[in-house]
Amino acid sequence: MSLIGSEATFIAVLAPFAAAIVAPTLTRLLAHNAAWPLALVPAAIFLFFAGLVPEVAGGASFTPAVDWAPAYGVTFSFFVDGLSTLFALLISGIGTFIILYSGGYLKGHPQQGRFFSFMFLFMGAMLGLVLGNDLITLFIFWELTSITSFLLIGFDHLRAASRRAAIQALVVTGGGGLSLLAGFLVIMAVTGEANMSAVLASGDTLRDSGLYALVLALVLGGAFTKSAQFPFHFWLPNAMEAPTPVSAFLHSATMVKAGVYLLMRMHPVLGDTALWTTILPVFGGATLLVGTILAVRQTDLKLMLAYTTVASLGLLVMLTGTSWEKAIEGAALYLLAHSLFKGALFMVAGTIDHEAGTRDITRLGGLRKAMPITFAAACLAALSMSGLPPFVGFIAKEYLYTGIWGGAGANYALTATAVLGNALMLVIAAAVALKPFLGPKVETPKHAHEGPVLLYAGPVVLSLVGLASALLAHDTGVLVIGPVVSSILGVPSAVDVHLVPTHIGAALYLSLGTIALGVVLFLRLDALRAGTARLLTAIGWGPDKGFDQVIAGIVSFSAWVTRTVQGGRMEVYMTMTFLITAAAILVPMTVAGTWPTGFAMPDFRFYEWGVLAIAAAGLVAVLIARTRLTAIVSLGIQGFAVALIFMLFGAPDLSFTQFMVETLSVVILALVMTRLNLQPRDHRPMAARLCHSVIALAIGAGFAGLLIQITSAPFDRRLSDFFEAYSRTIAHGRNIVNVILVDFRGFDTLGEIAVVMVTGLCVLALIRVRPKRSAEEALDLAAGGDALRKREEARV
Repeated sequence: MSLIGSEATFIAVLAPFAAAIVAPTLTRLLAHNAAWPLALVPAAIFLFFAGLVPEVAGGASFTPAVDWAPAYGVTFSFFVDGLSTLFALLISGIGTFIILYSGGYLKGHPQQGRFFSFMFLFMGAMLGLVLGNDLITLFIFWELTSITSFLLIGFDHLRAASRRAAIQALVVTGGGGLSLLAGFLVIMAVTGEANMSAVLASGDTLRDSGLYALVLALVLGGAFTKSAQFPFHFWLPNAMEAPTPVSAFLHSATMVKAGVYLLMRMHPVLGDTALWTTILPVFGGATLLVGTILAVRQTDLKLMLAYTTVASLGLLVMLTGTSWEKAIEGAALYLLAHSLFKGALFMVAGTIDHEAGTRDITRLGGLRKAMPITFAAACLAALSMSGLPPFVGFIAKEYLYTGIWGGAGANYALTATAVLGNALMLVIAAAVALKPFLGPKVETPKHAHEGPVLLYAGPVVLSLVGLASALLAHDTGVLVIGPVVSSILGVPSAVDVHLVPTHIGAALYLSLGTIALGVVLFLRLDALRAGTARLLTAIGWGPDKGFDQVIAGIVSFSAWVTRTVQGGRMEVYMTMTFLITAAAILVPMTVAGTWPTGFAMPDFRFYEWGVLAIAAAGLVAVLIARTRLTAIVSLGIQGFAVALIFMLFGAPDLSFTQFMVETLSVVILALVMTRLNLQPRDHRPMAARLCHSVIALAIGAGFAGLLIQITSAPFDRRLSDFFEAYSRTIAHGRNIVNVILVDFRGFDTLGEIAVVMVTGLCVLALIRVRPKRSAEEALDLAAGGDALRKREEARV
């Protein structure tokens, strides 16, 4: 890739973000026609990546990069190979028609500009995810897809169902993102590499590591939540609360495949192990069956398609988990086929809802004359979803059956799972494509008619691309599927794709069996739906309800913790603060065994002994003080003793600061004492006194041990030498301490000033909220309150 090509890659990823900025303004200016110029952005991105296909098909890969955060080794880098190119083509190509579709679907909507902006933000995030090379960069885009998905799912934020679905998707996928981040950090620690391309070149480093199981679990946590694998499948159907363009783009063709992308991408370094070939097929197969069974129960067109999307993602994970080459070829073909037919069918469902006023399949029928173009597009996409020739879905099914059956001997469990799942998907495809259009005309809430070109352009083109991909099977295999399989397996692979089976074998028989079973089940769809409903009703509880229970439990637990920890008693706050401080000092030193083994008593001069005596006297005065005011004043003696130490050791500026701080502290505390309604004496019970004494001694012992340990170690002069060398030349100051505070640590000092300011405001507020006392009462209360108490008793 040339320098211009590298720059174009960055432009391609950043272009959607630029479009997101201008989309609202452009929508206001062009009103209903804004979709056409906005669609040029993803169309241009598609053409750019399409231009890379011949080079990528020839085995080339590119890693353009620029420094992002060089101090932390983070680069803004991309990895362009067969797998990422296919995803980039799907994101930009389908995204082009989704933008057009959105222009027709949300025509006249007051927030259409905001919707376009959210869609472009997601598009850019998804492109960055599939192209990301640096692991931290990839993770940032990964989380950005969750955030933008949250915005799109909750677009209709006035509806409670939309808000719940958005929060649910964010919680599930965001939690998985944290798991993925931990996995990436462990991968970086094990391999010493921060780029995906370098990690993939590390060979068996991860598989041979003792941390392999941990890495796999963390990566699967991110992939399974993002790609809605059982038992995290529940968030995806709920996300159908979003407008249909969101469903067609995010939760069919792109975002939900991010987890599948990650598993395919990491296969060369994590795949082909006992754990991999056990966990992925089991969870993928379970997701396939759960998704198709739940789809049969639905009557909402979008929910039927959503659950089959869950099933398809399970099928992809199951195939990837086998690590068998032919199964991987089937997965790559099915990845392409599913994006095309499911994106088209979602747009068909949205068009039906938009033009007929409902998407309930039991309230639809006879629309073929009113919506002939939509009907044709639905049939073409459904044929591919059903795995019938001459569509790419048929080729994908042939290859995946070949891979499962002949991968490592006849795997009957995976084969049976795939056959049953594909048969049920044929049932749903036929129901979505035929039920609303065939049969007698049913009265619908709106007078049904064919939608504008913006609504049917996407379904027609995507379904025809599914047909063309099959008719040009050889070119599809050479230019698209072969490079994808090479990326997944980590070795060059030549894939020879044929529309017509080259020989009659198990795969063809399994395909015919799947079709026959699907037709039989479709003819019994109503009975099958009723039986599935009874089964699920009998089961009752499910992950979706469990999510609500978990969230409710977290909220209740948080409330309990808040009531316990933040009970409104300052004494509890102070006790917990000092207790945690003591633990933070003592536990590490005890566990690490770093307690000082000896302490040499310094040779004090007589005046140094005098300062020490002053500090000790202050300590005794604090302990025996009978009133709070006396204790506060006595506490200042400690600060004055420290100030004297600073002065004796040649730091007069610090000494002066310490004197000022201690004086002001005593004055302010005494002032506050006279204005607050506090008891003049400490009336804590003996148990509380003992507890607090133990904590105080623990903190004192911990700090003493820590300081002794630090001062007994050899002095490290690196910082001292740095400040001595550069305080004058860089900061132009001779007082090193002042230079550190004002220049080198200027922001820290600013923060400290802000803290002092806020503290002063809080003190002022505390003083002002209490009723004022007379000067005589204030002084009497500070001194002990005896005279005030006698006057109160006399009044009684």
